[in-house]
Amino acid sequence: MDNTLNICIVDDDEIYKFTVVKILESIDFDKKIEVFSDGEEAFSFLLDNIDDSEQLPDIILLDINMPVMDGFQFMEEYIKIKPRVGKKITIYMVSSSVDLNDIEKAKGISEISDYIIKPIKRGQLKKIISGLRDIGRI
Repeated sequence: MDNTLNICIVDDDEIYKFTVVKILESIDFDKKIEVFSDGEEAFSFLLDNIDDSEQLPDIILLDINMPVMDGFQFMEEYIKIKPRVGKKITIYMVSSSVDLNDIEKAKGISEISDYIIKPIKRGQLKKIISGLRDIGRI
């Protein structure tokens, strides 16, 4: 079994993406990081690799407010294809929105593991990775 953790960052904020990539690179574990600027790019990647579980992400860090396809639209499309996806993908909604409507909407989607308010911190990322280690995913 490959112990590489595939992490997908879906966000239109270049500084945020750069920062999260740098934090992930500083944490000691085998990883492959994919970065997308909107939900449509990420969803196309999922569709293109739907039958290749080694390419599919283990974790998606998903923003809400993005151009083209926002995080909630991405989730609507993901839920439609989820039965065809050959692996468990853990999705975290990571947003600067503190709007209770966004938080409640995200918590109402069972495929979203948690809602994290930006900026995501190194400790939060380490906890996510440790949690996956604890359940044998890496």
